[in-house]
Amino acid sequence: QCQLSGVWRNDQDSLMEISVLRDNGDFQGQYLTRVTLAGGCAQISPLRGAQQQLGEEGWPTFAFTVHWDKFSNATTAFVGQCFVDAGGKEMLSTTWLLREAVGSLEEDWKATR
Repeated sequence: QCQLSGVWRNDQDSLMEISVLRDNGDFQGQYLTRVTLAGGCAQISPLRGAQQQLGEEGWPTFAFTVHWDKFSNATTAFVGQCFVDAGGKEMLSTTWLLREAVGSLEEDWKATR
């Protein structure tokens, strides 16, 4: 079974730590990104999410958001699933959407990546 709590590293060398995983599937932690919109240094931002509760078998799905409030006007939503490969290594497969604030409805087209 795959456990979300702990420290995770992605292929961009960013780190995510899920420090609290509650019985109902809610979790929180922090995200240390190495990639910033402004090209600045790495920053730690809070994350909050929820994991789909499964029985003993299966690979849980999850979703979480990160608010980059210390260095950016953006929020990112991640969705994914936790797997264990043939060698026993836990891996997260995720997709994300990043939303930047824009000044008008006319600029809405360029706000989501």
